[in-house]
Amino acid sequence: MVFTSFGLTGKVAIVTGAGRGIGKAIALGFADAGADLVVAARTASDIEATAAEIAAKGRKALAVPTDVRQSDQVDNLVDKAVAQFGRIDILVNNAGGYFVASTMELSEGGWDAIIRENLKSVFLCSKAAAKVMMEQKKGSIINIASVVGFRAYSSNAAYAAAKAGIVSFTKTLAADLAPHNIRVNAIAPGFIATPGSLQLLEVDEGLKAMVDRIPLGRLGQPEEVAQGVIYLASDASSYVTGQTVLIDGGVASIL
Repeated sequence: MVFTSFGLTGKVAIVTGAGRGIGKAIALGFADAGADLVVAARTASDIEATAAEIAAKGRKALAVPTDVRQSDQVDNLVDKAVAQFGRIDILVNNAGGYFVASTMELSEGGWDAIIRENLKSVFLCSKAAAKVMMEQKKGSIINIASVVGFRAYSSNAAYAAAKAGIVSFTKTLAADLAPHNIRVNAIAPGFIATPGSLQLLEVDEGLKAMVDRIPLGRLGQPEEVAQGVIYLASDASSYVTGQTVLIDGGVASIL
């Protein structure tokens, strides 16, 4: 059956920002699809809890506390993944951060912090994992962008710029790595019901107004993003690279 190509049995995946929200949903979804996991985030207790849930599903899991803004810690993450599992088939660059600030209120330091956490981290992790994948002559990298990378977003210009940068970087990296049989794609979620986004809705009136206009009439769920990531990680998308898939309830089409 064609549906077997959606499975991840025998694959090893690294998921950053896997302690909560979308990242955790992706990691657990990968485990359900048959993958073994290396889960990374700055908070050790969060990823250890995720690893325990993965183990309960019968899959292997390694939790590696990692600050993806630091190249030495990223290298450590990749080294530990290879030492434990011998390979890296999939990398999901999910880690990121955000705060509310209009463009004129956003400081230089705030701009740099957002770009570093959301965009530079994708560069660092992708480059480190790609070195392993190039030796294997196969791999899949999935970057988590955002619908705000496609539209004006006054709540934080740096965040929107970083997510737009991920879309562009995804295309370039896909071209660079295609000769090595490594595919690079992105998912751009819309407004997803995570603890962080629900907190933002309480303080960001502009965001609340956009959510009220979602064509499908509701927030997305982390598991709905995870399903798209599983597709891009699997052999079902073997002829897909350099693409960004919007999972946004129709927001980008009308706002």
